[in-house]
Amino acid sequence: MSRKIELLAPGGDVEAIKAAIVAGANAVYCGLDTFNARNRAHNLSFDELTGVLRLAHQYDCEVFLTLNVVILEHEMKTLFKLLNQLVNTRLDGIIVQDLAFFYLVKKYFPSLDVHASTQLTTHNEGQVKFLSTVGASRLNLSRELHLPEVKSLTALAHQHDILTEVFVHGALCIAFSGQCYSSSVSVGNSGNRGRCSQACRDEYEETEAGNKYPLNLKDNSAYFDLPELVDAEVDSLKIEGRIKGAHYVYTVTDTWRKQINSFVERGVLLDDDANLHKVFNRDFTNSFLRGNMTKDMFIDSPRDYSNTNAVKIFEANNDNVISAVQIEEVGRQLHEEKNELGNELRQKVEFLSIAKPPLALSFSGAGGEPLTVTFTVKGQPHSVSSTVPMFATEKPNVDRPAIEKRFNSFNNTDYSLEGFNFDGLEQGLGLPFKVLTALKNEVAYLLNDSKPVIAPVELPVLEKHPRLQDKTTMSILISDESDVALCDLTDGDVYFKLPESWKRGCDKHIEIFKRHPQLIPWFPAVLIGKDYDESIRLLEAIKPARIVSNNTGVAFTANEMGISWVAGPFLNTTNSFALLTLQQDLNCAGAFISNEINRLQIRNIARPANFKMLYSIYHPILMMTSRQCFFQRTVGCKKPAIEDGCMLKCEKATTITNVKGVSFAVDKQKGGYPSIYNDEQFLNTDIIRDLDGLFDEFFIDLTNIGAGSKEALDKTVLVQQFASVIAGDNNAGEALNEMVVSKTQAQYSQGL
Repeated sequence: MSRKIELLAPGGDVEAIKAAIVAGANAVYCGLDTFNARNRAHNLSFDELTGVLRLAHQYDCEVFLTLNVVILEHEMKTLFKLLNQLVNTRLDGIIVQDLAFFYLVKKYFPSLDVHASTQLTTHNEGQVKFLSTVGASRLNLSRELHLPEVKSLTALAHQHDILTEVFVHGALCIAFSGQCYSSSVSVGNSGNRGRCSQACRDEYEETEAGNKYPLNLKDNSAYFDLPELVDAEVDSLKIEGRIKGAHYVYTVTDTWRKQINSFVERGVLLDDDANLHKVFNRDFTNSFLRGNMTKDMFIDSPRDYSNTNAVKIFEANNDNVISAVQIEEVGRQLHEEKNELGNELRQKVEFLSIAKPPLALSFSGAGGEPLTVTFTVKGQPHSVSSTVPMFATEKPNVDRPAIEKRFNSFNNTDYSLEGFNFDGLEQGLGLPFKVLTALKNEVAYLLNDSKPVIAPVELPVLEKHPRLQDKTTMSILISDESDVALCDLTDGDVYFKLPESWKRGCDKHIEIFKRHPQLIPWFPAVLIGKDYDESIRLLEAIKPARIVSNNTGVAFTANEMGISWVAGPFLNTTNSFALLTLQQDLNCAGAFISNEINRLQIRNIARPANFKMLYSIYHPILMMTSRQCFFQRTVGCKKPAIEDGCMLKCEKATTITNVKGVSFAVDKQKGGYPSIYNDEQFLNTDIIRDLDGLFDEFFIDLTNIGAGSKEALDKTVLVQQFASVIAGDNNAGEALNEMVVSKTQAQYSQGL
């Protein structure tokens, strides 16, 4: 076969990147010490990044920079400064989560290539079309997808000139990426800001099913699924591991390189994956890709299983009989093999360097002659001359101090300026400033691989537009037709929450909206396959005037159908430029502002013209949602694997308690994904006072989802009390605090 399959390797630091390069990676992804979703990695300085670019490109290896976190309003100046630097590097792409990047890059930095991060949870065809519209050149498909889903979405992406990536090795999150708030809620470290504390790897009190690590998944390995991934025409096979060291990156990348080469060149799969077991792993699973989601995907500890796996392999080759002495010998042998791999790596990277090349500048010329600048890089001299001759003057500007001041900027991230030579330059001469500037720019052009240096762009100051109505209204969310009577208690909108899983061809929800046309459809964040198709069928059947969508795929299709839409809270919008992306590329009519950010981080967000801003002041706090089952290892389940019926019929609920004694509600509604909620409800009435006049709607969630074992509150009374609070009644606020016993507004207090 001739189609290129990219092997994309992680690089948490310079040594890991070197390891990836010598192991045969076609591309590496890495982060700077800011704006990236792996803060625990060592990451790179900007000087190191430019050095990595020089080194990688010598080996035909591309470099993608991770900027895959949500961005706060006050960070925009720093981000703009960084983007101004990046456009003048040889960077091959930026990986992003925040929708603001799509607006900024398209308008101000079009030479940058933008890749959609796994944090955008791309899993349906509408999302692919959305990402094409906003300017993504490639996307990372959700890790939870099965092979037929990967194949279908890749074919669609290719129709829109977008490449696809699939994670093929490394750690698995149990939650949908970008939809996990467990670390943010429990310890204040947001995964959407690169500070995930990995609550899914924590120890919990032993569950009914006898597990202390009920959320801990094995690592992903699609090593033997390469033929199916090739058949799906996936463009890039991505290895997870930016917090792993060089030894790990080298071993995994080298092993995958050999597998790809064997299959591409000879059509043969290697059957030995022993080296993958010699570095950190939690044992392996490919169950998401295979659509075989059993309890075997889990493992009872997050520790390193490389030694355990070595013992298992030995047992398999020795009739399952092994003594303590043999176990010790296996461990010793594994240690030696790891050292051999380490020595192999050291030899290969010994002479790799990211040092800046030295640059020498020489200036020459006399009166009546042009000024000639000769610059020498890597022993190769190059000369350029001014377009007009120099002239004698009493105020020379072609002298040592003036030239050093003007040309000293070449001592930068790309070059180490070793000095100036003026031996061939006559004194007392001058040139027009614009000629000197043009000469310097020509040198810069040649030093920049004969590409123009792009001038810096100033961050635009956005106008804050007024809200669309005189007073703030209260909107509510329900999920049961029996709650429709609550519509009469509010002057605001009433949203009806739709399921994440649908029975194909079922008109149940279509009929609900036909009976109650005042209800506004509320779409969830994750809609895969038939569930996305059925969601679109509902739109076509009822043609609502407006919807709320937490999924950009549904939003894209709604916009194509001329349906007004509002961006839901799970799109986690944190800045003005994300609002502009939504409005200008998807004709969005409004957006919920993220509940992860605080008053100071919210107040300077600039509302676009004719755009609603909404905020949820009362809701269950979702920590994570998964395509896997949380009940297999908590209360237990007789089914060997998850099937479609599980989503539609199961409505189990339980709790898990961590070793600190904090409990979390594990909830499963009919038609919903298994989800984990904080034990406390989010209740924030302070924002009504803090940011008076900023929002068009304050929102309350009355769905009872995630309530766990807590007693249900009277929804009529709740609505009345919230309406009074929004109207300015302080007594109603006190009454609410008494009604809602388990509550918090910690995220609003601490922010991101």
